[in-house]
Amino acid sequence: MSTETKNFKYVDYLWDDAKAESLGNNQIELFLYRSNILGADLRITNYGGGNTSCKTVETDPLTNEEVEIMWVKGSGGDIGTLTRSGIAGLYTKRLRNLKNIYGGIEDEDRMVGLFNHCIYDLDSKAPSIDTPLHGLLPFAHIDHLHPDALIAVAAAEDSEKVTKEIWGDTMGWVPWQRPGFDLGLQLEKCLNDNPGIRGIVLGSHGLFTWGDTSYECYMNSLEVIEMASEYIDKKTKQKGIVFGGQKIESLQAEERKEKAAQIMPLLRGLCSSENRMIGHFSDDNVVLEFINSNDLERLAPMGTSCPDHFLRTKIQPLVLQLDKNDDLSNREAVLKQLEPAFETYRNEYANYYNTCKKDNSPSMRDPNPVIIIYPGIGMFSFAKNKQTTRVASEFYINAINVMRGAEAISAYTSLPRQEAFDIEYWLLEEAKLQRMPKEKPLSRKVALVTGAGGGIGKAIADKLAEEGANIVLADIAEDRLIEANTTYKRDVSTYAVCDVTNTESITSAFKKACLEFGGVDIIVHSAGLAISKPIEETTEKDWNILQNVLVKGQFELAKQGVEVMRKQSLGGDFICIASKNGLVAGPNNVAYGTAKAAQQHMSRLLAAELAKDKVRVNTVNPDGVIVGSKIWEGAWAEGRAKANGITVEELPAFYAKRNLLNEIITPNDIANGVFSLVGILDKSTGNIINVDGGMANAFVR
Repeated sequence: MSTETKNFKYVDYLWDDAKAESLGNNQIELFLYRSNILGADLRITNYGGGNTSCKTVETDPLTNEEVEIMWVKGSGGDIGTLTRSGIAGLYTKRLRNLKNIYGGIEDEDRMVGLFNHCIYDLDSKAPSIDTPLHGLLPFAHIDHLHPDALIAVAAAEDSEKVTKEIWGDTMGWVPWQRPGFDLGLQLEKCLNDNPGIRGIVLGSHGLFTWGDTSYECYMNSLEVIEMASEYIDKKTKQKGIVFGGQKIESLQAEERKEKAAQIMPLLRGLCSSENRMIGHFSDDNVVLEFINSNDLERLAPMGTSCPDHFLRTKIQPLVLQLDKNDDLSNREAVLKQLEPAFETYRNEYANYYNTCKKDNSPSMRDPNPVIIIYPGIGMFSFAKNKQTTRVASEFYINAINVMRGAEAISAYTSLPRQEAFDIEYWLLEEAKLQRMPKEKPLSRKVALVTGAGGGIGKAIADKLAEEGANIVLADIAEDRLIEANTTYKRDVSTYAVCDVTNTESITSAFKKACLEFGGVDIIVHSAGLAISKPIEETTEKDWNILQNVLVKGQFELAKQGVEVMRKQSLGGDFICIASKNGLVAGPNNVAYGTAKAAQQHMSRLLAAELAKDKVRVNTVNPDGVIVGSKIWEGAWAEGRAKANGITVEELPAFYAKRNLLNEIITPNDIANGVFSLVGILDKSTGNIINVDGGMANAFVR
């Protein structure tokens, strides 16, 4: 096989000689490096898809003899982010000796348990079902990938013939078979029957390629994928049209996003009939080409072919029968159209389960769709968290590419429903799901926090994110938002520049929440400012800005937030960050104290009104949060120091001494108060929690 060509049109060549040389002759590190750069190109394999391996000679700690060890991606890993802790190290000989006790297809589940008896490295990740596919082949470095182009070949109506046409006698082909030990035997047989081949196409599944070195393996994989991609491109141009041609035109980009933001809370509510879900929206050109085509109605119900696809997307999407120009502003009218479609989908999924289930099949899982298509608008996905829903969307885009390629070659074929079911409800797949870490208290929830660019607001956002929530950071200062947003991992947060005194600005923030995550469950109004002046110095401007930011801002956030929550029908939480000063009369505080008192009473009024919607409204009253609070950085601190006859530097100690517990209150303490209301006290509304170290004159009762 050639290792000279580095110019590829359809895949990215990412091998860095300097990086590889820095790894020396460490074959495990070179295998991990190859894995990472293969996983960086989503056309080659998507998140969690495919697996890679290498074989090395190591010293057996029990016999002191040199033995061959296979290092392979462990169960549930991702080659794009694979590290040493994510691989399994097994004795190759022991793995191959399992052939002597293999009892056939019905013995597959038992064989997976026996992989543990082949472990060499005691720190190994659990071996995956694909382990024997690597172990029964003799090559030093092996890639098992799911490139769109190769799955298109594998899912084409005449896949074996096409394989021969593209690669001649240099590639093997095996028909569809569920992953497992027997498929490993089929690969071994294919190689023995066709010595000298450079790889094997797995029908309706993917690709195996190999090499003597990590670099040769990498180049072989890229070259094979490039040849398939070039072939499909040629066939597409010959055919002249894709997916039977365009049936409808999309709305313009901004109109699509507007419609998506309007409908996503409704879709989220319907998808959450059993478990609350997080949403994702995509209107990429690849998506639009498919969902606006004449062939959508024929291809979408066929379902996906590659197991990695339908395990994340369900076997088929829900295609909405809405017109792109439909008015989505009337919640009840739109639900009247959506609810029958969802009910039909759930019934069809239940029928699929009941028709295909076996005596030992796990219980039916959530019957709601994962992928939802709205022709002319885009594609939605809903799953348990943002990463899972984003990855599901990416996998369905892979599936679209596969259908596109297979249709260009000849005709797309999907897996029979029973085969798909046997993968989806495989006991080993169920065991993998059961091993997933326990979800955090606020998992599956979306929180919008105002004033989140720093201080108390950022501390609240941090706490809610730590407890599993997705976060929409809202603040008037974009520079602070950008900095704050970088403190979270991918798929946790987004931000929206939001002036809470401006209705349209608040609308934009909620639109961002809907587009990014599907809606909102928790709203925390933490944006604020403080002005401490005697009445004769308090201006109308002072009065108005406090009323606008604290009171009007809270009103508009509640009004628009409740509209989103009602669309979802999932209830929700609204938290007002007020102040002890709303309860306690003190000098030089008439404007600020009045605004805070208004916030507190508005919260009680909202609690009474919104209880029927299961929206709980509560208040957290901080006091003396000096360290880390934005409010205390300016004139407010000077005013409070003057009112109490002390210096600004003496304020932290002064405020600590005046509370009953003699404690300094920090933004994190306020964040804990918020979490207690939204994460623990789920049957409380209309309440006030004072986080002030104990101020007797602020006791509510």
